[in-house]
Amino acid sequence: MTAPSTPSQDEIKARNTRLALILASIAATFFIGFMAKMILLAHH
Repeated sequence: MTAPSTPSQDEIKARNTRLALILASIAATFFIGFMAKMILLAHH
């Protein structure tokens, strides 16, 4: 039996996947915002 302080392999994988999704969504938000700014500024 493992100690409660050590997460199982599945928990680590789930945590890493959630972290990756959060970071990817932040990166996508910045990228989309940057592209929108460039498009809006290009028309003026």
